[in-house]
Amino acid sequence: MECCRRATPGTPLLFLAFLLLSSRTARSEEDRDGLWDAWGPWSECSRTCGGGASYSLRRCLSSKSCEGRNIRYRTCSNVDCPPEAGDFRAQQCSAHNDVKHHGQFYEWLPVSNDPDNPCSLKCQAKGTALVVELAPKVLDGTRCYTESLDMCISGLCQIVGCDHQLGSTVEEDNCGVCNGDGSTCRLVRGQYKSQLSATKLDDTVVAIPYGSRHIRLVLKGPDHLYLETKTLQGVKSESSLSSTGTFLVDNSSVDFQKFPDKEILRMAGPLTADFIVKIRNAGPADSTVQFIFYQPIIHQWRETDFFPCSATCGGGYQLTSAECYDLRSNRVVADQYCHYYPENVKPKPKLQECNLDPCPARWEATPWTACSSSCGGGIQSRAVSCVEEDIQGHVTSVEEWKCMYTPKMPIVQPCNIFDCPKWLAQEWSPCTVTCGQGLRYRVVLCIDHRGMHTGGCSPKTKPHIKEECIIPTPCYKPKEKLPVEAKLPWYKQAQELEEGAVVSEEPSFIPEAWSACTVTCGVGIQVRTVRCQVLLSFSQSVADLPVDECEGPKPASQRACYAGPCNGEIPELNPEETDGLFGGLQDFDELYDWEYEGFTKCSESCGGGVQEAVVSCLNKQTREPADVSLCVTSRRPPQLLKSCNLDPCPARWEIGKWSPCSLTCGVGLQTRDVFCSHLLSREMNETIILADELCNQPKPSTVQACNRFNCPPAWYPAHWQPCSRTCGGGVQKREVLCKQRMADGSFLELPETFCSASKLASQQACRKDDCPSEWLLSDWTECSTSCGEGTQTRSATCRRVLKTGVSTIVNSTLCPPLPFSSSIRPCMLATCARPGRLSTKHSPHIAAVRKIYIQTRRQRKLHFVVGGFAYLLPKTSVVLRCPTRRFRKPLITWEKDGQHLISSAHVTVAPFGYLKIHRLKPSDTGIYACSAGPAREQFVIKLVGGNQKLVAQPLSLRSEEEALTVRKASPNEALRAHKHQNGIFSNGSKAEKRGLTMDPGSRYDDIVSRLLEQGGWPRELLASWEVQDSMERNASSEEDQNAEQALLHLPFTMVTEQRRLDDILRNLSQQPEELRDIYSKHLVAQLAQEIFRSHLDNQDVLLKPSEQRIPPVAIPAHKHVSGFSSSLRASSGEAGGSSRRPHRKPTILRKISAAQQLSASEVVTHLGQTVALASGTLSVLLHCEAIGNPRPTISWARNGEEVQFSNRILLQPDDSLQILAPVEADVGFYTCNATNDLGYDSVSIAVTLAGKPLVKTSRLTVINTEEPAITVDIGSTIKTVRGVNVTINCQVAGVPEAEVTWFRNKSKLASPHHLHEGSLLLTDVSSSDQGLYSCRAANLHGELTENTQLLILDPPQVPKQLEDIRALLSATGLNLPSVLTSPLGRQLVLDPGNSALLGCPIQGHPTPNITWFHGGQPIATATGLTYHILAAGQILQVANLSGGSQGEFSCLAQNEAGMLVQKASLVIQDYWWSVDRLATCSASCGNRGIQQPRLRCLLNSTEVSPTHCAGKVRPAVQPIACNRRDCPSRWMVTSWSACTRSCGGGVQTRRVTCQKLKASGISTPVPNDMCTQLAKRPVDTQACNQQLCVEWAFSSWGQCNGPCIGPRLAVQHRQVFCQTRDGITLPSEQCSTLPRPVSTQNCWSEACSVHWRVSLWTLCTATCGNYGFQSRRVECVHVRTNKAVPEHLCSWGPRPANWQRCNITPCENMECRDTTRYCEKVQQLKLCQLSQFKSRCCGTCGKA
Repeated sequence: MECCRRATPGTPLLFLAFLLLSSRTARSEEDRDGLWDAWGPWSECSRTCGGGASYSLRRCLSSKSCEGRNIRYRTCSNVDCPPEAGDFRAQQCSAHNDVKHHGQFYEWLPVSNDPDNPCSLKCQAKGTALVVELAPKVLDGTRCYTESLDMCISGLCQIVGCDHQLGSTVEEDNCGVCNGDGSTCRLVRGQYKSQLSATKLDDTVVAIPYGSRHIRLVLKGPDHLYLETKTLQGVKSESSLSSTGTFLVDNSSVDFQKFPDKEILRMAGPLTADFIVKIRNAGPADSTVQFIFYQPIIHQWRETDFFPCSATCGGGYQLTSAECYDLRSNRVVADQYCHYYPENVKPKPKLQECNLDPCPARWEATPWTACSSSCGGGIQSRAVSCVEEDIQGHVTSVEEWKCMYTPKMPIVQPCNIFDCPKWLAQEWSPCTVTCGQGLRYRVVLCIDHRGMHTGGCSPKTKPHIKEECIIPTPCYKPKEKLPVEAKLPWYKQAQELEEGAVVSEEPSFIPEAWSACTVTCGVGIQVRTVRCQVLLSFSQSVADLPVDECEGPKPASQRACYAGPCNGEIPELNPEETDGLFGGLQDFDELYDWEYEGFTKCSESCGGGVQEAVVSCLNKQTREPADVSLCVTSRRPPQLLKSCNLDPCPARWEIGKWSPCSLTCGVGLQTRDVFCSHLLSREMNETIILADELCNQPKPSTVQACNRFNCPPAWYPAHWQPCSRTCGGGVQKREVLCKQRMADGSFLELPETFCSASKLASQQACRKDDCPSEWLLSDWTECSTSCGEGTQTRSATCRRVLKTGVSTIVNSTLCPPLPFSSSIRPCMLATCARPGRLSTKHSPHIAAVRKIYIQTRRQRKLHFVVGGFAYLLPKTSVVLRCPTRRFRKPLITWEKDGQHLISSAHVTVAPFGYLKIHRLKPSDTGIYACSAGPAREQFVIKLVGGNQKLVAQPLSLRSEEEALTVRKASPNEALRAHKHQNGIFSNGSKAEKRGLTMDPGSRYDDIVSRLLEQGGWPRELLASWEVQDSMERNASSEEDQNAEQALLHLPFTMVTEQRRLDDILRNLSQQPEELRDIYSKHLVAQLAQEIFRSHLDNQDVLLKPSEQRIPPVAIPAHKHVSGFSSSLRASSGEAGGSSRRPHRKPTILRKISAAQQLSASEVVTHLGQTVALASGTLSVLLHCEAIGNPRPTISWARNGEEVQFSNRILLQPDDSLQILAPVEADVGFYTCNATNDLGYDSVSIAVTLAGKPLVKTSRLTVINTEEPAITVDIGSTIKTVRGVNVTINCQVAGVPEAEVTWFRNKSKLASPHHLHEGSLLLTDVSSSDQGLYSCRAANLHGELTENTQLLILDPPQVPKQLEDIRALLSATGLNLPSVLTSPLGRQLVLDPGNSALLGCPIQGHPTPNITWFHGGQPIATATGLTYHILAAGQILQVANLSGGSQGEFSCLAQNEAGMLVQKASLVIQDYWWSVDRLATCSASCGNRGIQQPRLRCLLNSTEVSPTHCAGKVRPAVQPIACNRRDCPSRWMVTSWSACTRSCGGGVQTRRVTCQKLKASGISTPVPNDMCTQLAKRPVDTQACNQQLCVEWAFSSWGQCNGPCIGPRLAVQHRQVFCQTRDGITLPSEQCSTLPRPVSTQNCWSEACSVHWRVSLWTLCTATCGNYGFQSRRVECVHVRTNKAVPEHLCSWGPRPANWQRCNITPCENMECRDTTRYCEKVQQLKLCQLSQFKSRCCGTCGKA
């Protein structure tokens, strides 16, 4: 239902004729005829929201028709309706839903924008095309059209402007401002041309910010538009525009039209989010987009309300101001944001008058008179009168009764109630002589009631300050007749201590020191110079002025002096002469004398200070201070000092200055140094630094937030991405975003249009340096010969890529030396034959072995020679040799199934004729062939499965090596390999059943399968075979003539000659087919017996007599044999006899011999040696022999990393490592590692280039937090905790041996710095050991330096001082309850809905990462918890706490050194209502007694204010009736009547009756006797208004002689008193209820006809510069007589200034001239050498 109320206007039909007369009719026309009555009141508004109409009526008073309208309208309720209110026209249609139309109910929907009759109510039945006019007119206030403010009134459409006024034509401007000038937005128009492609499917057309209006985009072309939006809350969404229509996107209406060749997008706005219009690729042709919209100026001036009035009454003024407002965030920001936009003109302040009502009368008092007594208690008084102040500020005296609303101020008060000062004598000083008679002095102070030295004591009672003293030591000189006075020392001190006037910026007389007395004894004269001087503030120097510039009396420049008696006699002076010459020396000598006047304040409050005795010249009679010239200087007492406040100063905080703010806006930080110090003695300047705990005061903050205001939008670049090239000129990119740093430290991402500055570069050139020169190698040429052995070559060009990206050919000397054998290599073709005959003498030959091998038990590795067949178990490693003669072994090539083989991770093709297959798998079965020129031999490998059946190779399974081989082989070879594979699986052919297979690799498969199926071997044969000690012999890698015999002693593998199986196949082929199966079984059994016997025979031959442990066993001829002799070497780890040898850890055999140079190009060496590569080295073989049980496994590493084998770096069968064609990259330390179950051993070989130094390095990062000692190789990075012993190994090699030097932070370490065999030992490391350690290895061929970084870790821990974390909490500015976590946990109790801050104080190095948990779970996974993580994780803000969010919070701090968990708990206290016992009954009888159950608000069982439970559901409580019974009889009284007189005594009465209240609530009268028994009858008459009849009386006005308050204006008084009507005077309090007449008023006085008079300004002291000044005389004079009067008479007006700056103009430096008239004095005072005087007195000082 509509929330807005409707009201039917009810306008009579009579008035419809007048509706055509709109509000445009001029008022002058309406008032032309005076026959109308007045307009009636406005009716109720037709709507409560959304804009309605109200009307007013008037009637015609004439019998004829009146000219004009009798009805007028106005708009009302112009506030937006809430969203749920719905459309007003739709509400009117829905009102007809319950009314049948043609007998049927419909749900009616509005039909808007009817062009013919927009004010009729037309509705459409939902789901049908039925449109019906349900009413001839809509309700008043209904909009005529949906997009217009025009409204229907009485069925007619009336024009409404944007100001919501009827008849107004005011419209909104393009910015949406009513009657605006378009200055609050900007027009943005442009064109976009698509640059889309298959790789770039979409692009951004334009970003349209929040608040934009009148958006229109037109796309022409095949592509499509779509929208991305981002709300102010950061919510992002995407909207695809697939069809024509009007859509609502983030509460903004979007009108979209889609045509075959174009798309049109319109949005009226204002947009409620940031819109990003994008384009998506849909065709090969380019598209263009034209766009236009009005973008709001997001920061605009907003006028404030009027400030408070400057006066509360009597008329004041008030102003408005303007503030800069952010439309996006809806908050006020700094003015600088609005200054960015030139269109923004700051509104001028508006001024208006306010509080014009006259002020009420007030009491006004004159100043207090002087106190009647200076001490001991006195009285002072003042006059208090009632005054009024009018709007012009004139104060007038009024009757006192006008001020009676406030108490009158007192007119008398006590004063100076403290005790009068008293004399206090100090200790006597030492005697002034060391022998005989002298004087001593003491200080006598006048001390007031505060213990301070002051004046005011009676001179008559002052104790004497000087007396004679006698030193018992005799003097050896004529005895003086007078006490000794201090002469030279005291005279000098008196000269130094004599007070002089202090020079100030006001011109004043400054006397210099008195000259020496003109005589050495008797009476003389002293003179001195008195100057008129002024202090020049700019240079802090003194300048002389003319005497007339100084005001006041000039001090004396001459005085008499007395230098003591002459010749030790008292002079007999003629008094008259003395008076004439010296002005009465003895008179003032007796009248004035020096006295101590107390001590100065102690110079320091602690740590030892000094107090100095104050010496003054006093008049002995009046005890008043006198000028120092009146006292004899030579008699001045000595300077007395005493120490004070000697106690050491308490510990206090020393505070440094704040550092500059880290940021200029947003929120930055400032830091300062704060430490606790203790001053022991100021004299010794002894200060010590203490621990912070010893300072009692709270430690001042060391961190504070600063510049906490929003930054203007600016460009923020991300980090540059890596360069696209390492050299030769590349490109690197970065992302540049428009952001605004807010005052809380967060960033707000904005559209690019908000950043007014030019956008930072998002792409730049990089690596703009030339690449190092490198070799560019061509392809290999064809072999130099057509047969036999030849060579292949290739050319090398030295190339360099320049920084411009262009390649250029440079001199070959700029490229590094070419790797060995990189430009020439040998090649071998078919052997050349002489004409006429074949050449066999020098052709290559392969020494093949024609045998068949069958593996019956698992072995790790087997060795074979080409020429035979092998049936092996899976996961066995195979080494296949191809022994050749008359052919270079590195030129041997290998094939598998006709395809060329190269090395891989699974198959290794090694030089010297080796092929190694690692851990056989089904894809490894096939025919392997080795080729040595024209010579070629094969070897067939088959796999035996777990069921003793042969495993066939499936076509679908092809190893990575085979796939790679097929890709590298020629097409013919690949086809031939495919044919071979097909032939392997043709086992079902007839030829195979006859024993002749088509595939040569499968010819023996049938016989081998039968051998594997053979059973029933004799156990004694098996036992005799298994106990043989089959020790493995490490064979040499060279061909051994007895290789076949050496293989026969090994177990687990059966071996037989190929020709033996060829004989069996031939015999079987000759047998009939029906007997062939039986015959084959016989032949296979016989073959098995032969193979086993042959194995035992070979064992007897190979084993020595001492090694034979059991006798040979006779084998019966008729028994089958189940074991076969071994003909291959197996790994010792699998040997049968290994279990009978003792177990031992691996040990690598060290050989001290030097590297063996087999040829000019081949080097063979053992472990522990150094190999120096020369330019002709083609091969290096590194041997490694290890012993141990079980047999160790050998692995190789180079510089700490596992060796990656290739066709150039090979692992030989004997675990040696061979490097072919070594290059510079192969240089390094090669480590052989031998490992078994009991341990490991390792030894290194150094391979250097031409003997240059080499350092064994490691690139590991070692992190240690527990071990007490660690050892690493140089090159590693060490991160360890304190107190650990660190050893850094620096193993070096070189020929000759390299010398090791250690450095720390590039400074050489001293030799005794824990060096040991090239290693560096650091014991008990601390932060001082942290740094970069370098090891330098140097010999004749060069030097090499490697580095290790040592970093000291500090595990996370709680800091001792928590000021930093508390400062971070306060810097958030949130002012929320907070708690700091601790390892034991802390608790914070909060109300529901509150927010809290949790701080995690932590320190450590590196800075620990902090993770927060709630209830043991990461806080990110917590549900129902609102939180923010601040200050890099140190602060957790939890908002809107509830019962679910309380519990334990913990912060986990982790770094590489450890971790620390701290906890804090939040407890939520909740409020609830509690229904308690019943309250007391409200009545003891009658029918109104109820008991209300008591409802209390509780918090944890404690009652609190009910306001805390305001949000809780109150329990329903019902009152209970009580005490419903008849009441006893009681007296009932009425109210008192009015008093018969207002003063002087009157009477008032009331009625008294006896009533009884029934239980039914009815009260009935009863006889008075029933009430008399219960209570005394109340009185019905009493006296009233007994007070006297009083009034205010007053005397006539006094004379006009009060203080002046204006020109000719003073104050006069009169007496106001309280009296009775009979004339008897009473205290004023008796009349306090009456308005008091005024006792003071303004009056005209001739004595107040005064004004300030000023003289002309004196000449300026400077002609230019900033330091000139001038003065004038200011005095108060009478207007009529023009004579000076006391200045206080003019105090009602401001006193004019008597001093001002002048000639404030820059001095020209073109010529050297004086700029002040005191330069002559500057020259006399010899001040020209000072720069400030030299510049101002350039002319005078230049002459000097």
